[in-house]
Amino acid sequence: MSQHAPGATPPTGTSTGTSPVPGTSAATSETLEDYTLRFAPRSYRRWTPGVVATSALGGIAYLADFSIGANIGIAHGTVNALLGIALAAVVIFVSGFPLAYYAARYNIDLDLITRGSGFGYYGSVLTNVIFATFTFIFFALEGSIMAQGLYLGLDVPLWIGYAVSTIIVIPLVVYGMKVLSTLQVWTTPLWLVLMVVPFAYLVIANPDSVDEFFAYTGADGSGSQVSAASVLLAAGVCLSLMAQIAEQIDYLRFMPPRTAENSRRWWTAVVMAGPGWVVFGAIKQAVGLFIAVYLIATLDPQASATANEPVHQFLGVYEEMMPAWLAMTLAVVLVVISQIKINVTNAYSGSLAWTNSFTRVTKRYPGRMVFVVVNLVIALTLMEANMFDFLNTILGFYANCAMAWVITVATDIVVNKHLLGISPKVPEFRRGMLYAVNPVGFVSVLLSAGLSIAVFFGAFGETVQPYSPVVAVVLAVLCPPVLAVATRGRYYLRRDDDGLALPMFDADGNPSGEVLTCHVCRQDYERPDLAACATHDDVVCSLCLSTDKVADHVLPARS
Repeated sequence: MSQHAPGATPPTGTSTGTSPVPGTSAATSETLEDYTLRFAPRSYRRWTPGVVATSALGGIAYLADFSIGANIGIAHGTVNALLGIALAAVVIFVSGFPLAYYAARYNIDLDLITRGSGFGYYGSVLTNVIFATFTFIFFALEGSIMAQGLYLGLDVPLWIGYAVSTIIVIPLVVYGMKVLSTLQVWTTPLWLVLMVVPFAYLVIANPDSVDEFFAYTGADGSGSQVSAASVLLAAGVCLSLMAQIAEQIDYLRFMPPRTAENSRRWWTAVVMAGPGWVVFGAIKQAVGLFIAVYLIATLDPQASATANEPVHQFLGVYEEMMPAWLAMTLAVVLVVISQIKINVTNAYSGSLAWTNSFTRVTKRYPGRMVFVVVNLVIALTLMEANMFDFLNTILGFYANCAMAWVITVATDIVVNKHLLGISPKVPEFRRGMLYAVNPVGFVSVLLSAGLSIAVFFGAFGETVQPYSPVVAVVLAVLCPPVLAVATRGRYYLRRDDDGLALPMFDADGNPSGEVLTCHVCRQDYERPDLAACATHDDVVCSLCLSTDKVADHVLPARS
C-alpha cells in the first residue's frame, strides 16, 4: 500500500479512478468550505481552548431566549415557568455533555458523530434535516427580532427589515471559522454590557420588582399554583433549543488536541462551551420573563402587549435609565449585534447540515455557499409569514424532534458504547466503513419523535398532551439499548479495518496528524480522513468516497 508523505508527488495513474472526482475540488477549498464534510485536521486547529469556547458561546447571544422566557411565563406564571426552564436545562446539559466531548476529542461535527452512533452513513440524513430545520427556525426568529428593532428605531418597514437581517450575514459566513471566531470574540464584551446593565438596574433601582416577579401568576392567573402540566409545557418550549448543542459543536470540533499541559483548560472550555451553553440560556430566559413582568406591572396595557418582544423589553428599561434617543439607540445596537452573532452561526451550521445531506444522497458537492442561500431563503419565508403569531406551537412541536435526535445519540454514546460495549467507542463516519442505515438510532428517532408529536397534538387526549417531552425523552433513552441488544450491534460497522497500517491516534489518544495524499483528488489529508482504496494500491480521502458515484473506491463489506 503506497502511503505518500506531505509534498510527495502523487501518482498519475491511468485509471479513471485517479481523476479528481467532480465536485470534490470545491470541497477541498478549506477557506470557504471549512471542512464541511469531514474531520477538522490538526494543522487547521490553531486556536486555544479559550478562543474556541468564546467563539462558541458567542453563538448563544440570541434574544429568542428573552422571548421564550416571557412567553412561557405569561402563559403559566413565574414559578411554573422557572421550574420548566430548570427542568429543560438539566435535560439539555446531561444529554449535551457526551456529544460535546466526542466533538472536541475526535474533531468532528454532530452529523459525523451521529453516523457512527446508531444511524449509519445515510441514516443520519434524517437527523441532519432535523438540525437544518432548527437553524432556519431560529434564524427566522432572530431575524424577526432584528426587523422589529429596525422598525422601532429607524422606521424601516418590517418586510425590508426581514430582508436586511437575512442579507447582512451572507458575507460574514463565507469564510467560516476564521471570520466567525474573530467576530464572536470582539463583539461579546459589548453585548454582555448591553444585556446585563438593564437587569442590574431593575434589581437595584426597583427592589420591589423581585417580589412582583415571583408573585406573577400569568396573564389569566392560572399560574397561582405549581402544576406539573404547566411545568412540562414550559419545559417543552425550552427543550426546542436542545439542537443548539449541534451549533456549539460546529465550533468545538476545532478544539486543539488534549494534552497533559492543557488538560484543565481543555475540559473547562468543552464543558462551558458545550453543555454549559444552557446555563447562560436559562439565565436569559429567566431575565426575559423578569423584564416582561416588570413591564406588565408598570406600563399601560398597550405597552405591556409587547412585553414578550425583546426589543420592547430592553427599550422599556433603557428609557428609565437615560434619554429616549439614547435608549432607542442602545436597544437597536443590542438587537443588531445579537442578531448578527447568532445568525452567522445559524447560517453557517445550516449550510453544513444541508451540504452534508445533499452530497451523501446525490454524490455531488455543490459548495457550502449554495446552501447558505437555501437556508436563508427558507428563513426569510418564515419571517414574512410572521412566525411570532405561532411561536410557541412551532417550538413545542420542534422540541419533540430535537429531543428524539440528541438524546438518542447521547444514549448510544453513554449506554451502548461505554456501558454495554455494543457500539464502537471511536466514532466512524467514512463511507464504506458504515452500513447505509443502522436501525438502532434511525428507528429510535422515528419512534420517539413520532409518538411524542402525536401526544403533543392531542392524539391521546388532552390529559397526556403536556407530557410529550416525557414521551420523547423516555423513548429516546430506552429504544437505543433495546435495539442494539436485539440486533447484536451488527449494523454499526460494515467493516472493522480501513486497510491502513498507520495508527489512527497518537500517544495521547488524539487523532493522528500524519499526512497522506489521496490518489483521487491529489490533496493532502490527515490520517482520520483516509482509507484504503478498493481498486488501487493507494489511499482515498473521505471526500472522494462521498462523491464516488460508482463506488469504485469504496471498500467491500467484511466477509
